[in-house]
Amino acid sequence: MADKDSKGSKVPFGRLSRFARFGGMATQVAGNMMFDGAQQLLSGKRPSVNDLLLTPANALKVTNQLANMRGAAMKLGQMMSMDSGDFLPPELTEILAQLRSDGQHMPRKQLEKMLSFGWGDDWEDRFETFSYAPIAAASIGQVHRAKAKPNGDDLAIKVQYPGVKNSIDSDIDNVSALLRLTGLLPDTLDIKPVLEEAKRQLHEEADYEREAQYLVRFGALLGGDDNFIVPQYYPDLSTRKILAMTYVEGVAIEAMERASQNDRNHIAHLLIDLLLRELFEFRLMQTDPNFANYRYNRDQKKLLLLDFGASREISKKTSNMYHNMMMAVLSGDGKESFNAATAMGFIAEDMPEKYRDTILDMLNMAMEPLQFDGDFDFGNNDISATLRDKGMEMAMDKQMWHLPPVDTIFIQRKFSGVFMLASRLKAKVNVRALMQKYS
Repeated sequence: MADKDSKGSKVPFGRLSRFARFGGMATQVAGNMMFDGAQQLLSGKRPSVNDLLLTPANALKVTNQLANMRGAAMKLGQMMSMDSGDFLPPELTEILAQLRSDGQHMPRKQLEKMLSFGWGDDWEDRFETFSYAPIAAASIGQVHRAKAKPNGDDLAIKVQYPGVKNSIDSDIDNVSALLRLTGLLPDTLDIKPVLEEAKRQLHEEADYEREAQYLVRFGALLGGDDNFIVPQYYPDLSTRKILAMTYVEGVAIEAMERASQNDRNHIAHLLIDLLLRELFEFRLMQTDPNFANYRYNRDQKKLLLLDFGASREISKKTSNMYHNMMMAVLSGDGKESFNAATAMGFIAEDMPEKYRDTILDMLNMAMEPLQFDGDFDFGNNDISATLRDKGMEMAMDKQMWHLPPVDTIFIQRKFSGVFMLASRLKAKVNVRALMQKYS
């Protein structure tokens, strides 16, 4: 009835065992820094702390440990890999990107305990087949394919890792402490609101009953749209830590990099159009832009949407403020765009004059896809590189670091992720025309 699987790696779920993993990781990274620093000093160089910390060896060490820990620790690593974009060296970005798709799965004994806890000891009687080898393994849980009795329904079963929910707060506190110890964050930057919001969101993502509600809501919102597929929810096989839904065929979105230009354009068009609908029509957004949350059905030319754990309600006020800012960008009024961004809290009101022109340039640059009249070529522009250079120049002055309102951070992350994916696909999309529908 069930197949064999590879050994997997046990998920550490005790608070002390997870803290020990963080301590061991920090010790190994510090050891690498000391060795590399000594080597550079011997060669006559004066290494900086950041240069010693952000090395491929350290990134690989952190990646392997976070992948083994799963949970909030791995989730934060995934966020770092997505949000870094072109701001980290390519070697580091590539290593961290492994966290988006190469999650380690738990061994069979640990999996069976989770299934028995959720379904009872006789759970196998409810299936014709159940594959113990997961078809996907991520930060919060792993996914298995099964055929349910009595009709042989083809299902995807998401099973949460043990102890994930209980370790969220301590994992995030430990990551925060490590960031402070490394000196990567200035003492003047208050990241507590963001960390508290991250904890809240991760607790919500670990509640599969909540995710099921959003799965059903998005299914209803997109039910009449032939461009999207939202899996059907199976409540009889779902619990707080197990989520059952229909299995739908599709290829990884990154695999479409080698598809025809028309297919790549179509995918990016759908992603950006959905993003705007979420922001202005639904006022409900799945805010995690991880590429693994999307798949593409080649035969039907439909986008398959997965994982609604990071869904967030968007207030009418926030939606309207985004609308005002983006309409100002469409009109080409740079001053009004700047004022709108300031009103939203993206730009500090007390920012010195010398930085205002730079910020305005960066804002206009980031919004170039909106300003371009026609199909914007995401694969043939230097926006990312230029923003990286200007951003790194400003970041050197840590007193100028500024956090926007928490409500907008996750929306901005979704925008960045979708545009990054469009660039990865080298797609051409008329973003301006999509936005003009809301003028």
